[in-house]
Amino acid sequence: MPEPLISGGAVRKLWVGEIKLYRQHLLRLDAESRRNRFGGAVSDEFIRRYSGSSTLNGAVIYGFFVEGVLRGAAELRLLARAGEAEAALSVERAWQSHGVGTALLERVLLAAGNRQVEHLHMLCLAENRRMQQLARKFGAQLNFQSGNVIGELKAPCPTPISVMRELVADGTDLAAAILDVPAQLAKQREHSNGSPERRPRERRYERLVLVDN
Repeated sequence: MPEPLISGGAVRKLWVGEIKLYRQHLLRLDAESRRNRFGGAVSDEFIRRYSGSSTLNGAVIYGFFVEGVLRGAAELRLLARAGEAEAALSVERAWQSHGVGTALLERVLLAAGNRQVEHLHMLCLAENRRMQQLARKFGAQLNFQSGNVIGELKAPCPTPISVMRELVADGTDLAAAILDVPAQLAKQREHSNGSPERRPRERRYERLVLVDN
């Protein structure tokens, strides 16, 4: 269920037709946040490949939305070994330290438990203190290995109540996604109808990003 946060947004599940929103969010991450999310510097092209529909097939993604714009996300992927999965979080700079990561990880743990995941792995860089603090908040055991930290979380066992919670949340999330469509369309029109004076600066900025990455 979309839960209101301090920064004025809400958390809900992303649906198949919203993969583009996830890609746009990842591309907006500043250099440090992008490095923390992927464990190193990656290019825009890498993110476009990573966020393709085929690459994300089977992933469960929860997003933090502000006025229809995705500003944070948590990705859950089941691993080949039964009972194991991995999770990754990303939050845009202006919305960090506002409880977004906590709300996202709570939804991920609920989904993981209902899928009979016993061990949830979270990998981050050794200098990513914010992610380590978040993992510890949920009782994770941290293991330091070659400049990286692997957080091991135990997902809660599924119960009829937890399954019902996710089913109800999915229905509410779908309704929220439908309500977000007008705001998303308005943002797209605003971007495409930018003033002539603004467009050259936007194109120049995109070229700089490609060069820097």
